[in-house]
Amino acid sequence: MAIRPIVVFPDRVLFEPTHPVEEFDDELRELVNDMVDTMYAAPGVGLAANQIGVSRRLLIIDLSAGEEPDQLFVFVNPRITKADGKQVGDEGCLSFPDLNLTVARAQQVTVEAQDIDGRPFELEAEDLMARAIQHECEHLDGQVFLRNLSSLKRELVKREIRKRIQAGDWTAASTL
Repeated sequence: MAIRPIVVFPDRVLFEPTHPVEEFDDELRELVNDMVDTMYAAPGVGLAANQIGVSRRLLIIDLSAGEEPDQLFVFVNPRITKADGKQVGDEGCLSFPDLNLTVARAQQVTVEAQDIDGRPFELEAEDLMARAIQHECEHLDGQVFLRNLSSLKRELVKREIRKRIQAGDWTAASTL
């Protein structure tokens, strides 16, 4: 198990759709363990594989941030099949350090996925869990939460990030 570096916006890997997981083996288990260590160390409550530079359709969520062991969810090849209602709230992202944005999301979602052993499951989620699933699935689709902002707000946030990059307060592999 290891803590891996988190990819920071605007790194290209965050804009590339991930590839389905086909092998449910020890390598996948090691990747999940590394993701868990990385997410808890950050600290965060959700992490998609491409946020550590691995282009696999895999995400983890633990709303307790490691405080409750039974709250860790592993979603392999997740797909949101239903989304209802609306919630608006604050959202952060490990690939956008120290940046919180107000984002509108569905209030409830249904997601189909596989577990670490390849067994299919379905989960109905609402509130914060629904928000986290939507956020992390966007990452797997090669999208970031800026897409949920108006074009004006998106440009203002990008301008702020450019200033932080120039000031050395934002470490990014590429620039805007």
